[in-house]
This record gives sequence, C-alpha cells and structure tokens, in this order.
Amino acid sequence: MDLSFFKRFIESSPTLWRFLSRIRLILNGQPRWKPVLDKDRTRWTTYIKKAKLGPNILIATSLGSHLAASRLESLLAVALTLRGASVSILLCDSALPACQEADVGRCPNRKHFIRYGPRRDLCIGCFSPAYKMYRSLGINVFRYSEFITADELANVHNISSTLPLEDIQNYRLDGLSIGEHALAGALRFLARGTLDNEPYAESILRQYLKAALITVYVMQHLLEKSHFEHAVFHHGIYVPQGLIREVCHHSGVRVVNWDPAYRKNCFIFGHGDNSFRTIMTEPVEKWINIQWGSGLETELMRYLKSRSYGTQDWICVHHKTSKEDLNTIAAKIGVDFSKPCIGMLTNVMWDAQIYYQNNIFKNMLEWALETIEYFAKRPELQLLVRVHPAEILGIMTSKQLFIEEIKKVFPVLPKNVFIIPPESPISTYAAMLQCNAVIIYSTTAGMELAALGIPIIVGGGTWFRNKGIGMAADSKEDYFRLLNRLPLKHRLKNDLIEQARKYTFHLFFRRTIPIKFAKESVFHSFVQTPYVINVQNISELLPGQDKGLDIICDGILYGKDFIYPAELYI
Repeated sequence: MDLSFFKRFIESSPTLWRFLSRIRLILNGQPRWKPVLDKDRTRWTTYIKKAKLGPNILIATSLGSHLAASRLESLLAVALTLRGASVSILLCDSALPACQEADVGRCPNRKHFIRYGPRRDLCIGCFSPAYKMYRSLGINVFRYSEFITADELANVHNISSTLPLEDIQNYRLDGLSIGEHALAGALRFLARGTLDNEPYAESILRQYLKAALITVYVMQHLLEKSHFEHAVFHHGIYVPQGLIREVCHHSGVRVVNWDPAYRKNCFIFGHGDNSFRTIMTEPVEKWINIQWGSGLETELMRYLKSRSYGTQDWICVHHKTSKEDLNTIAAKIGVDFSKPCIGMLTNVMWDAQIYYQNNIFKNMLEWALETIEYFAKRPELQLLVRVHPAEILGIMTSKQLFIEEIKKVFPVLPKNVFIIPPESPISTYAAMLQCNAVIIYSTTAGMELAALGIPIIVGGGTWFRNKGIGMAADSKEDYFRLLNRLPLKHRLKNDLIEQARKYTFHLFFRRTIPIKFAKESVFHSFVQTPYVINVQNISELLPGQDKGLDIICDGILYGKDFIYPAELYI
C-alpha cells in the first residue's frame, strides 16, 4: 500500500505529528532488555564485572529517539560486553538546540524551532526512554550536559550569532569542520539541496552551528575524562554524529560507523568514516578475486530482479506496482525507444549533498542543468531523466523538488528531453534498460545497471568510482568528452559485466552483514525504523552463535574487515 499520502497528511499537522511521535515510542520503541537479562541475571552480572578489565568502547548513540540507532547499538552493547569489552553509552539530554532527529516534517513551525529547538517537540520522547533502556543493561551512560560549562555555552552563543553567514560553511575550530557539518544538518532539516530562497535558512543554519559547537565541547571533555580505544555510532554524518567522528579522529580513538543496508536483516559497517564513504574508498583487492560461478550469479540476478519491487529489501523507495510495459512507458512519457536514448538518474538533492563528496560539479542540480543544456544541442539523441522516487517516498519528503528546479531554467524542456516524475510508477529499470547508456550522479542504481550490461557515465561520487566499471569523469571537460562519445557502439563487454557483477555481489551480499536477531518491523512505515531486535536469551549473543554478529564485533574490537563471506553459504 502506498502510504505517501498518509505520510504527507501527518507531516502537515504539527499537533498530530507530535502526538504520533510519542505514541510510536510507546507502541514500538526501545528494545526491552530487562526481561532478557533477568532470565540469567547472575551470569550477566559476572560478564559486566569481567568487562571492566577489557577495552573501553564508547557507543555514542546520542539521539535516543533515533530507534534505528538505539535498537542495534543496544544489541552491540550486550554482545560486546559478552566478549569482554567495557561499554559506555553517550546520550543527549536535551542539550542540543538542533540535531538529526529534527527536520521540517517533525518541526514544521520554523519560528518555533528557531526559538526553542527540538525541546518542546522531540526531546520529551528522546532521552528518558533511551536512558532507562541503557541503564537496564547495568552499563555506564554519559549525558551531554555533564561535559559543557556555562562559559563554553556563552562562547557557543557568541560564535553562532556573530560569525558572518558567508563564513559558516568553511568555519573550523581546532581543525574540525564545524561549518561543514552545520550546513549538512541544516540542509537535512529543510530537506533541500541548497539554502537559497528559504526565508529561515540562516537562523536554522545558526542553530545547527550552535549544536555542532556544543557537540565538540562535549566530546573533547568526555575524551579527556575517559580513555576509549574505540567509538561506535550510527553513520558518522550530520549533527551530532559528524562532529563526534571528527573529534574521535583528532583524539586517536578508532571509529566504526554503520547504517542499515538495503537488504532485509542486514547492516553496513565501516572503519574510520561514514559507512558509505568507506565503500567508495575500498580497495579493489577486497572483492576482485571472488571465485565467480553460476551459483553466485543466479543469486545476484535474482536479487537484482527483486530490486524493482523491493521484495528482499527493508529500505525501499520504489512504487509497489511498477509498470514495465515498454509501449505504455513510451506512450506515457513520449520517448521513442527505437531511436538513440540516453538515460539519466537523479538523486534526492539534499541526500546527494551529504552522503557523497562532490567531485566536478558544485552539486547535483548544477550537474543536471548542464547535462540537459548539453543534450539540447544534441537533437539526434533523446535524454530520458528518471527523477528519484525518494523525493516523495523517502523517510523525508523533499522540499526542493528536481522538476521545479529544472523548470526555473527550462520553462519549456528541449524537445529531446523527457522526464519521468518521482510519483510515476514506471519501472526505473525497465526504462533504463532500453537506453544506449545511463548517466548518473551517485545513485546505486548505476551499479545495478552496469551489472546488467548498461554502460554508465558518472558525473559525481558513487560507490563504483575507480572500480574499473563505469566511465567516471575527473573534470567537467572530461565529463563532456565522455558525453561526446554518445551514442556508444556497444554495451559492456563480458569481462566488464562479470567485474560489475562481482562488485555488485560484494556490496549487496558481502559488505551488507546479516544479523538474525534483527527482524523486519510491522510498523516500519510509522516508526521509520525497518527492524526490531528479537533476542530471547543472552546466550544467543555469545561468540559462535551468529556469524554476522561475530564479524561485526571482531571488526569493532580488532579492526578486522567488515566483510561477510556470503560466497561460502550460497
């Protein structure tokens, strides 16, 4: 069922949203560890005592109502304790005037947010439930407010209110990229790729600057007080996680970041940077020597086919009833598949700004506008643009829509440019498979299409840049030289297709690590968290009970690769 209308209706009512936000924490909130531990309380107490002599690990959950984080990270807290680690938790106790949990959907009254931050809307259901849950484990829980002084708060206020607007993005303190993370937080809050033409943008940006500065002070004091060998927390971007990561790096604390993967029951972990960027910089040697065979290929192709419908994924932004008939697609869009057609796949604008480093274009919008302008001068080619469905189906509905931005520059599209809007149920894969080549900015769909033999031209940052698969430009001049080669005479050769399939298998089956205790949530659409944790006894979390959990814990404790050897089990 398409819940996008229901989701937009809830977002349009601040009172209803606040009410439902509280209810979601009651109905399907923090995991209940106390009943599990009570089944073997004496044994658990023994493990807690032994762990005090082990390596110190900080799990910096910070945002208690971010259920995706608190659910998995509480599981890691228990599993790491059982492996002899001394685990501490860090939670924000309403100390931050802005954070990742706040966004224009949850805090639609911008004036209210600028004045009060998230305290009246979000904090009431954030700290206390998470604090109670973590304390039930018997481990140490640090609070943000313990690690910042009144003088430092005064300094935070002074900097955030007086720093010139044009200097905020590049502002650094003690070598830390304060302004970069503040901007990322503001863009995410507003669900926009730029702050242009947003009347409250500066005030919201300054809120995130203030929060970024507070996070730095908190982390610096925490690390001065307590020595940690490792720090683990969700994704490592936005405010506060991006600043936590940077302070840990500067203090010599080894960082592990993670995200839920697309596939059900699976997670992506990375060393030293947010999990997506660690994939981008991963050496080819980690996957190129996979012993490729028919069994792996069959499993991969079965999964790629399912991606059109999301049946094997718990993170899915596709329409549930995709239209694949080519005659229907052609009639609806106006494209003629009998003539040379080049595909183009966009990202959600604010998302592309944060997850992937810009390479040759200022941002995705600049890339798109210059690409359309180029094709306007190539009438012998058709450009078929698929706007990412996540603009309206993602966790946050975008407030800066791609088509609206394109219309500002091209009120009338060139005759050879066709756009599939985000609300269209047309299958992205069916349309793109008819193209001579596909141009992407950073979407993962490019990797999947390469595995199906479609040549890919990369204009931004993507997982398979420098992997020998796509044609990745290093400058604007290089990018347009690649476009000048269109249409291409051939699709990908067999050796490149196999290489693309190896890499796609590596990403979807090896870098995504399954945990059997993470079960898909029946309230996924409502709580915006795809999984619940289902553990009956602590013995289930001991070493040797779950291969995926062992790999994750070994990666955290010993720095081993976060790679699941899926090829051994297929």
